[in-house]
Amino acid sequence: MVTALSQHAIAPARLVRGPSAWKASLDSLPSLCRRPLLLGRSQATALLRQQACADLQSLALEPLAADLQFDCCEIDLKRLATEAQAGRCDGVIAMGGGKVLDAGKLLAHRLGLACITVPTSAATCAGWTALANLYSAEGAFHSDLALDRCPDLLIFDHDLVLQAPHRTLASGIADAIAKWYEASVSSGASGDGLVQQAVQQARVLRDQLLLEGDLAMAEPGGDAWVRVAEASALTAGLIGGLGGARCRTVAAHAVHNGLTQLPACHHLLHGEKVGFGVLVQLRLEELLGGHRLASQARRQLISFFRCLNLPVSLEDLGLAEASLNDLNNVCTFAVRPGSDLHHLPFPVSANDLLTAMVSTTAESKPAAECSQISEAQLCPETSP
Repeated sequence: MVTALSQHAIAPARLVRGPSAWKASLDSLPSLCRRPLLLGRSQATALLRQQACADLQSLALEPLAADLQFDCCEIDLKRLATEAQAGRCDGVIAMGGGKVLDAGKLLAHRLGLACITVPTSAATCAGWTALANLYSAEGAFHSDLALDRCPDLLIFDHDLVLQAPHRTLASGIADAIAKWYEASVSSGASGDGLVQQAVQQARVLRDQLLLEGDLAMAEPGGDAWVRVAEASALTAGLIGGLGGARCRTVAAHAVHNGLTQLPACHHLLHGEKVGFGVLVQLRLEELLGGHRLASQARRQLISFFRCLNLPVSLEDLGLAEASLNDLNNVCTFAVRPGSDLHHLPFPVSANDLLTAMVSTTAESKPAAECSQISEAQLCPETSP
């Protein structure tokens, strides 16, 4: 059987992971760049970046420090491009969270520079992928862009990631667990072997997160923490790279994109919004797709998410007092033409989505007993 030509940006050219991975990677940096733009944003990571700058200077490199002022948006990208060109930079080292990593990748892509990503949390897989999300200066999602390649080097330093706020790992778990619920839908009935294998890897990823997520949160730095943090920040990216566009976002991320249109949601992390989106997607599958097992999967995830202090309702998102107009705006954006939500195998209107969001909230129990999920309790496959 002859298949259509397909190109995949699967993985970073090199991955270094483990304790002190940053220090262990320093000797390899001069072969990638001599005058890197060191990009960051958060005040919480300012001292880490100051030390990183000193480490680079100790190698006789000439780093130029720069800060992202907004989310990954064109205003910042144009300013940073001007700074990088004026400083004759030959590489970008992005050290921070997902939006910093996206901005660094996109800047390197546009300027043709070497790209090194250094995640300071396990909140997303942005350090891995050949993708970047663009936002407005106000923090509203605008579009996603495919890049030519994954980073030249990804440094996943456990010591750096351990310093991140506790909720960032929970957010990463929610974002990563969405891979199964979205990839199993977006892949359809694909006969492509790589796509099939990526989908199965997404299922394995889901199972690992359900089995070890609460233990990882309870014991930072422990064995389960390492497996879950790397699953969230690394394996999730591999699945998207291996499966390509057929193994990426559907309704869960479309709900996230809609929620970013509301300033009231800007305090939430990416995965916190995506996790709620998974619950809404499962509700849509139940209401419109007639998938009986979707209800079981949703109930299991509600309990699991509550154990991780993740939002499972509009109230948890801070939208208890949101107007109907605001919620309609969220849904209208999420179902706009070209939205990934339309990878669902049935049509969805803005009103359908609003019904799913409200009914998901109504059926979310106010509390759930937290207990470790056993292999016997893992919910079977739910998607078509």
